[in-house]
Amino acid sequence: MNRLQDYLDAHDINEIHPSDIAKILKQLDDEAFSSAIKLIPKDLLGDVALALPDRLFDDVVESLSLDELSHAVTELESDDQVEFLQELEELDETKASQVFNSLDEDDKQEITKLQTYSEDEAGAYMQLEVFTAYKDEIVQDVIKRFAKLRKENELENVQNLFITDKENKLLYTVGLDDLLIFDFSKMLFENIEMSDESFEPKSGVDSDDIKDVVHAFEEYDLSVMPIVNPYGILLGRITSDDIYDIINEHATEQMYNLAGVDDDAEEDDEILKAGKTRATWLGLNLFTAIAASLVISLFADTLEAIVALAVLMPIVASMGGNAGTQTLTVVVRQLALGDISQGDAMRIMKKEVTISLGNGILFAIIMGIIAYIWFDIPLLGVVIALSMVINLLSAGFFGAVIPLFLKKLDVDPAIGSTVILTTVTDVVGFLSFLGLATYILL
Repeated sequence: MNRLQDYLDAHDINEIHPSDIAKILKQLDDEAFSSAIKLIPKDLLGDVALALPDRLFDDVVESLSLDELSHAVTELESDDQVEFLQELEELDETKASQVFNSLDEDDKQEITKLQTYSEDEAGAYMQLEVFTAYKDEIVQDVIKRFAKLRKENELENVQNLFITDKENKLLYTVGLDDLLIFDFSKMLFENIEMSDESFEPKSGVDSDDIKDVVHAFEEYDLSVMPIVNPYGILLGRITSDDIYDIINEHATEQMYNLAGVDDDAEEDDEILKAGKTRATWLGLNLFTAIAASLVISLFADTLEAIVALAVLMPIVASMGGNAGTQTLTVVVRQLALGDISQGDAMRIMKKEVTISLGNGILFAIIMGIIAYIWFDIPLLGVVIALSMVINLLSAGFFGAVIPLFLKKLDVDPAIGSTVILTTVTDVVGFLSFLGLATYILL
């Protein structure tokens, strides 16, 4: 807590970043945390709370009065207000309702408007606070108005001026750096017509899928995107910081899904909830392991006759599993980034199968020689070499096909892919190795 006090004393409130305060708070124990919350400037409480993990957000809410929560929400931008209230509602619906009812009418209307969008629509992530001007306004007047709004903290994180007609239809997007080199005595549209630059806006529609907006930010290296309705009327903007959050959340979700855990459950402090989610996937994995064991049991006589097979068997399955995971991870990530189009499926499969086949042949030769030297059984080296080629080939093929197939079904490719692939590589590995051993060695 002393560290937080020292930090606040050493900085002007306008220089303080909520993330820096959040870093300090995360290092405190429960008792010190509750006391430290009281030290945070009220204008920053909302931003600091949103910068903290969910488990600490709950602690912040419990440490604040209803009036303090209302003030914290008031100081946030519209999109952050919605996020704050959603998290508060998950924690305490009654308190969330009380905070909402305490807000002024403008905030209520903005929040209600944003809440009408589903979580996968661009409109759900936009800020309604935008800096706009009509095309026939004098540049000097626009700059004076911007300076006034900025001094009054009515606008934050502004990089662009959105120019509209009288019906608020978006016409142009002008960066503030371009605005400063305009002729201040002329109207905006006169400067635009005289310029060699293109000020055509890269805009999104409020009903667009947020994934398409993310791809547009990446493709055009945008810092902000205006959001319009289907008729071109300016509604708000999405900024790069929101896009970074979306990318981070999606990447985290994918990593958790590939490991068979739920991101929402893992971010909670509830051990039972997280344990239940993991147990579901472990239970599914148990059945796949039993399926692999049933394959092994079919060759019990072969294993009894040649003990060396039991020693080498895990190597085949392990190499196939690792090769499949490599392919699976690459394909799932490329799908998430939009690097694989609908017509790219065959190209991806050819690439992954070729890589797996090449690695299969390489390690088949290595392992075949090792098996021959180890057990002094020449044909055993042939068996494991052939099995390794078959298993790595199938690992590459199914590692690419499974996520592509799930994507075709409009299912997140990360969900369930690992369990399915592990089953395939184990069954194919054991079946090929023990089957070839039975046919060649006995």
